Amino acid sequence: MQVTCFGVKAVSCNRPSSRRRVSSVPSDQPSPPCKELHHQPPLSTMSRGGYPRRVMGPQSALTDYLAAHNISANQIRLDAERRRREAQEQQQNNSQNQANTEASTSSAAPDVTDNPARATRSRRAAAPIAQDEEARKREQRAIEKIKASKKFQKRKRAADSDEDDDIAMALLAASAPLPNQQENCEICAKRFTVTAYSRNGPSGGLLCPECSRDIDKEDAAKQKARRVAAAGRRRQFQSNILDGICAIGPKSLMTLCIETLAKNIDLAEDFGDMPPILIDKVARKLSKLRLLDSRTLSLFLTPTAEEFHVYDGAKLGQDDFIRIFQMVPGLKRLKIRNGIHFKDPVVDYLMTRHIELEDLYLHGANLISESKWIELLQKRGKPLRSLRVYFTDKHFTDAVLAVLPTACPNLTRLKVCHNQQVTGTGVAAIGQIKTLRHLSLDLRKSVHSDIYVDVLSKIGRQLETLCLTRVNETDNTVLDAIHTYCRSLSKLRITESEAMTDAGFVRLFTDWASPGLKYLDLQKCCQIDSAHPRENPDNIGLCSDGFRALMAHSGRKLRNLNIHACRHIRGEVFEEVFSKDKLYEDMEKLEISFIEEVNDYIVGCIFRACPNLKELNVFGCMKVRDVRVPRGKILVGVPNARGMMIEGQSDGEDAV
Repeated sequence: MQVTCFGVKAVSCNRPSSRRRVSSVPSDQPSPPCKELHHQPPLSTMSRGGYPRRVMGPQSALTDYLAAHNISANQIRLDAERRRREAQEQQQNNSQNQANTEASTSSAAPDVTDNPARATRSRRAAAPIAQDEEARKREQRAIEKIKASKKFQKRKRAADSDEDDDIAMALLAASAPLPNQQENCEICAKRFTVTAYSRNGPSGGLLCPECSRDIDKEDAAKQKARRVAAAGRRRQFQSNILDGICAIGPKSLMTLCIETLAKNIDLAEDFGDMPPILIDKVARKLSKLRLLDSRTLSLFLTPTAEEFHVYDGAKLGQDDFIRIFQMVPGLKRLKIRNGIHFKDPVVDYLMTRHIELEDLYLHGANLISESKWIELLQKRGKPLRSLRVYFTDKHFTDAVLAVLPTACPNLTRLKVCHNQQVTGTGVAAIGQIKTLRHLSLDLRKSVHSDIYVDVLSKIGRQLETLCLTRVNETDNTVLDAIHTYCRSLSKLRITESEAMTDAGFVRLFTDWASPGLKYLDLQKCCQIDSAHPRENPDNIGLCSDGFRALMAHSGRKLRNLNIHACRHIRGEVFEEVFSKDKLYEDMEKLEISFIEEVNDYIVGCIFRACPNLKELNVFGCMKVRDVRVPRGKILVGVPNARGMMIEGQSDGEDAV
């Protein structure tokens, strides 16, 4: 017996058996032996729900034929249902026409309602119509469900069409087959079994497990890239904070141009007639990106320049520093940071040139020997007005400072920071520089308070700025000397003192002849005791009375105040100092981090009392949780989900 189905001849064997096997044997070829077909398992078995039950063993010949010719069983089923639906609609139309014809001739026709045979035929004809109506309702419900889905809305927006029914029917026709059915993968066209976890492809089809895993890997890579990009934006945001760029919003056109130039600096040949301020910004950007090397250095060498800044000289050799003195003969102000290759040969070449430096700033030049320092100051120190030296390790010694009073008669600014070799002897020699106006010391070796008192008694009257950093053992006698001798100070920095007390700060700011400070830094002037951090029986550091006296003396003129970690200032003192009747119009930046008593109300009082305040730092102030920041002001350090830095958007009246 032979049956042809979809162009395939089904061959059955003549043996008496209930098993039948379909084989894809063309009609023009001889049938295979029945022995090979008799012992193969059946094609499939239908479950109770009407869905095909998966049968273990090899696939049937029909399934292999369909897969080989890329014929979708789902598409065949859909086409068959469509043809069946069209036939039923045609049958409905014919029945309706026949009913209309019978109604028009009912008056002339005899009454046959009592005929049982005709009644039976009428019921049999009405049964398919009811089934068709039920199928139509199910289809309508499916279409309505599709129209309510997000996929339909997305397809409708993409199509930009008003034909909702066409889109819904297309989605219905392309609906995924049920689990345990066979389907071709949308990407690789591989035949696979559909499961409840089968994934949709880009065009709406289904994907095989291998392609699904590849798509999952691509999605994971995209999500990781988005997270990395977001983290990069957060890091850039924090970097801007560290650079002092607190403005939030779009960048200016000049900033975008500078960044574009910095990224494409290899294509630049000359800066042309750019103003010096823009060239300096480009140099800062290149140094931040670590792009300043021998080639890019040539872009900044202008023979007519009097000022030259190198913000990161880590990639410059000593020949590059020599080239600076060759190309810029009129140099007067030189600033070099991370100048690790600024060595003795560079100093020797500098002394052979007719260059009269007025301002020398060296950072990290720790390979210049002590003898070269002394020789340089003796030969080129007469025009020198400012000398700033950072991280010089062991070669900038007391002997170098002892040469300054005679070798540099016009020196007005001296700054020695992160030095490991200078002792009290070198500090005492500074007192002989009668022209000094600005003094800043950050030493690693302890200096007795009496030496500072002696220096202040000699040069304190003309000092305008005084910075003493990490003065751990310096006591109240230095504060008394500042109160007595320093009467022209506009900037004062005393940090990390463990010997000065609140009474000393009260005496300093009470009836002080100085007109008022503009910059004051007293950070970490507090008791350092990890065992009892809140107990301070001796009132070590800046406490409540000292802070009250400080604001009473210099609060009206202060622009920048830093009382970081002065944690023994009480909350009621803050409320008193920044009360409604107090106003500090010049205050622009305030640092009150790690002070336990600071809360939302105190921060609101500060914003109200300081109308021109630009930035307020409250790191470690855990009682600051939800304060309203006035428009245009910056609050840094709030530990919440909005981020470390908040720019105010509300009006100033609602700050408290």
